[in-house]
Amino acid sequence: MNLQRWLHEHSLKLLAIRDTPDAIAGGVAIGIFFGFTPLFGLKTLSAIFVAWITRSNILAAVIAGSLHDILLPFMPVIYRWEYDLGYYLLSNPHRWPVALTRLHREGFVWRNWTTFFGVGKPLLVGGCVCAAPFAILAFFLTRNIVHRHQVKKLAQGKVSDTEANPS
Repeated sequence: MNLQRWLHEHSLKLLAIRDTPDAIAGGVAIGIFFGFTPLFGLKTLSAIFVAWITRSNILAAVIAGSLHDILLPFMPVIYRWEYDLGYYLLSNPHRWPVALTRLHREGFVWRNWTTFFGVGKPLLVGGCVCAAPFAILAFFLTRNIVHRHQVKKLAQGKVSDTEANPS
């Protein structure tokens, strides 16, 4: 599958949505935000719910969440960075986590709930901290792009109307 063609098709879907630029941009920002969080299986549902609560465009949130899947091959590295940042922010005094090469855990330890919560909390905090700047950037970029596209489309519609009715 051609990555450039896939991106072009999804961006055209975003531009075809009939809604205000702020609502579309809000949906995109919400989708990008939840794309960075480690809420496996709940990203799309969370994005839909938050978009509905904030009256943003739900379709834009779902499309943006699927656009985030481009990074899927890099997600283990991104999740490690998010975990490191979350661990640093939650530890008192602040310190970085131990390197993965020094981490000695047996297989049964990973199936324990305390391990899950010990890893999940820093991962969620780091994911939210990393996602916020990208979501804000996505909001403003999308709002500007959609606004320019809608103005251009409106101008083309007026030109075609005057050509059809020259009176």
